[in-house]
Amino acid sequence: MAQAITLAADAPTLSAANTGFMLICSALVLIMTPGLAFFYGGMVRVKSTLNMLMMSFISMGIVTILWVLYGFSLAFGTDSGSIIGWSSDYVGLSGIGITQLWDGYTIPIYVFAVFQLMFAIITPALISGALADRVKFTSWALFVALWATVVYFPVAHWVWGAGGWAFELGVIDFAGGTAVHINAGAAALGVILVIGKRVGFKKDPMRPHSLPLVMLGAGLLWFGWFGFNAGSWLGNDDGVGALMFINTQIATAAAMLAWLAYEKIRHGAFTTLGAASGAVAGLVAITPSGGAVSPLGAIAVGVVAGVLCAMAVGLKYKFGYDDSLDVVGVHLVGGVVGSLLIGFLATGGGQSDVAGLFYGGGLDQFWKQCAGVFAVLAYSLVASAVLAFLIDKTIGMRVSEDEEVAGIDQAEHAETAYDFSGAGGGSAFSSASPAPAKDASAKKVDA
Repeated sequence: MAQAITLAADAPTLSAANTGFMLICSALVLIMTPGLAFFYGGMVRVKSTLNMLMMSFISMGIVTILWVLYGFSLAFGTDSGSIIGWSSDYVGLSGIGITQLWDGYTIPIYVFAVFQLMFAIITPALISGALADRVKFTSWALFVALWATVVYFPVAHWVWGAGGWAFELGVIDFAGGTAVHINAGAAALGVILVIGKRVGFKKDPMRPHSLPLVMLGAGLLWFGWFGFNAGSWLGNDDGVGALMFINTQIATAAAMLAWLAYEKIRHGAFTTLGAASGAVAGLVAITPSGGAVSPLGAIAVGVVAGVLCAMAVGLKYKFGYDDSLDVVGVHLVGGVVGSLLIGFLATGGGQSDVAGLFYGGGLDQFWKQCAGVFAVLAYSLVASAVLAFLIDKTIGMRVSEDEEVAGIDQAEHAETAYDFSGAGGGSAFSSASPAPAKDASAKKVDA
């Protein structure tokens, strides 16, 4: 009886502070998806702006429903073979009490579920940046649903689910270096190898149409990322969340400066696109590592990621794959950098007592990180390519060449982002008038 009394006293109880903190963090992570939409939307040509916005926004709808129906159960249900989870109580979120706590924590299961939902939403949205200008919206929506089911939910279980093989191996991924960024970056590469290049790739100018939108999107991403990273500790009773918060800021600043320095040396200018891209590279790299490294380590993570990602965005021209908005160069490379550097820079005084090579821990953790990184990369690359191939051979992945040249916004959404013809806007044509062959304003701006 005395033992039972002790166990009851030690059992976690609901914390209003941690619950409120996690709800705020969930909202911060959600704002990252519209931020990503603006970031990508500003980087494309004007005739593709709305399509890029919609490719992110549709993920908010599709993934939310799938997560409620079965996604949360697959990712965080009872483990089966270290590969996938399943709990009938989580199907439809129907068997969960409103005050029932997430395992070992002081927040309700509903709070944990909605926080993780926001991660599930943004991950497929990240892929869309590689596919700008050329993918049917219906095909993209189908791909999001299939990819979340076949790739994201299982990988989330591997990395974060109790019993998942990467979790049990000891792979450190604080907030999504493998499950989110490497996963999305490898998927992007797999899909673009299947669907091919944009019309005019390496021939026609494909400059961003609105750098202010890019900067706005990057700012929203930076802001929301504090919830993404610090919230992943599910509370801040021991200071680890605070460590992750400050390391997020430090690494992002360092990466932005490093990217700009590289850009100035290599190309002779400090660009706004470089500043935005460098900041995102730093955010990506610190995501897996920020709970394990010191603030000085965060500077190192940021500098390495900033330089290597800046170098990596040019690989598409060397190898001939059309990664439209550098998802591979920033998210895949940044995720790999941040994940592997844990093996060198982990102090043993943050989220765990695991130390990296530079802190006397040897290379044991580095090899564990390699296992997690390359398993997720290979699985996502192959599975995503297969899904894209199947969709392409059935309903088709790409719009026609004429529609791509004329503008995917007009072809897929019957709208243009900017109406220069007068007051009002929205639809490019009304029910009272026939649709023009091509939006003249879009043609003018593109020219």
